[in-house]
Amino acid sequence: QIELIMEAIHKNRNLQYKKTMEVKQTCCCFLPHGALLYLSSLSHFWQLFLKLAQTKSALEDSDRGYQQSVTTLEKIREEWQKEHIKACEFFETQECERINYFRNALWIHVNQLSQNCVQNDEKYEEIRKSLEMCSIEKDIDFFVNLRKTGNLAPAPVVYENYYNTQRNVTPVRSPVPVPISRRGPLPTPTSAPGEPDYATVDGYSLI
Repeated sequence: QIELIMEAIHKNRNLQYKKTMEVKQTCCCFLPHGALLYLSSLSHFWQLFLKLAQTKSALEDSDRGYQQSVTTLEKIREEWQKEHIKACEFFETQECERINYFRNALWIHVNQLSQNCVQNDEKYEEIRKSLEMCSIEKDIDFFVNLRKTGNLAPAPVVYENYYNTQRNVTPVRSPVPVPISRRGPLPTPTSAPGEPDYATVDGYSLI
């Protein structure tokens, strides 16, 4: 919208300037023409006098037109200058708002990224402290106690003859009975006095 207004005023100013220069050129051409008429012949005094009067009248009219054209041009120039200043002030204000908005938005975004980095570093520090408390031996013992199936190996499988019952011999069994072992409840890892608890993060175990 501002560009359209400025373009229209600038076009009007150029047209008025061109018109003023044409009137000025016409006004300047009367002087030598009138002088030539006056010096051409003294014998035709009255004719020359009449033409001189007409020329003077035309010159005055041309001069008045030239003055009016200059006055009009000055008014148009002042209007164009005011609109130009208003446009520059508007664009400057708009640019200041744009830069300020972009600056604040970027500032907030960077602060958010920085805050996330701080929070992440705090979590990383918790993980590092938890890893410092981790014991490989205790971790293996905990897994064995959690997943073991018993304290004794399974009994061997013996041969029994079902085809010839007369030749069936007494199966050889292990003299030691194999006890049946059942798993108890899940063991809870314990720590000796002075040792840190088993490594956990917020109550979450890796097993």
